[in-house]
Amino acid sequence: MIQANKRVPAQTLAPALLKRAATLELDWDTRQKSRFGATDSTGRELAVLLNRGTVLRGGDVLVAEDGSLVRVIAAPQPVLQVRHCNEHGSPFDLLRAAYHLGNRHVPLELQPALLQFEPDPVLADMLRQQHLIVTEAMAPFEPEAGAYGGGGHGHGHAHHGHEHGHDHGQPAKPARATIPIAAPHVHGPGCGHEH
Repeated sequence: MIQANKRVPAQTLAPALLKRAATLELDWDTRQKSRFGATDSTGRELAVLLNRGTVLRGGDVLVAEDGSLVRVIAAPQPVLQVRHCNEHGSPFDLLRAAYHLGNRHVPLELQPALLQFEPDPVLADMLRQQHLIVTEAMAPFEPEAGAYGGGGHGHGHAHHGHEHGHDHGQPAKPARATIPIAAPHVHGPGCGHEH
C-alpha cells in the first residue's frame, strides 16, 4: 500500500501533469477524513494520511510517497436539490432556504439556481412547506467551507490578483461601526451552552 500525505490545489500544477495523473473518486464523507484507505483508477491501494482537519475538494491532487499524482474527483452521491417554484414563489425563496439551513448548521452547496445538501426528510418537508421544489438526485457534493474554512467552494480569493479597497471614483465615506448580520456560531466543546 502506497502512502499519500500531501494535498496540492490543481491550479498550481501544469495541465499535462493533471492529465496523466491517476484519479480517485470520493464522496463527501470520505473527503472530510484525514486518514482513509482507497483504490485509485490504476488499481493501486492508497493510504491517505493528511494533516488533521484537511478537507479534500474535487480537483485537489494528492502526492504519493513515490512522487506520483492522484487527482481527487467528487463522486456522485445521494443529495437533495432545492429550487424555487416559478408559480408560487421567487428566486429570493432560495436565499431564505439557505438562511434556514445555515441556522441548522447543515453542510450546504450553493449554486446560482439551486441549493444542494445530503438527504434529510425532515428538512425536505420543511422546505416543501415553504413552496420550494425539493428533488432527490445523484450528484457530486461540494458544500461551502464557511467564513473561516479557507475558500469555500474550492476557490479562494488569494489567486484572484485584484484588490477590494478601490473607491470607484467615489468620495471616501467616514468609517462607521457595523453590526455583523451573520456572525459565525460554532458548536462544540467550550461553546458556552448545553448540547
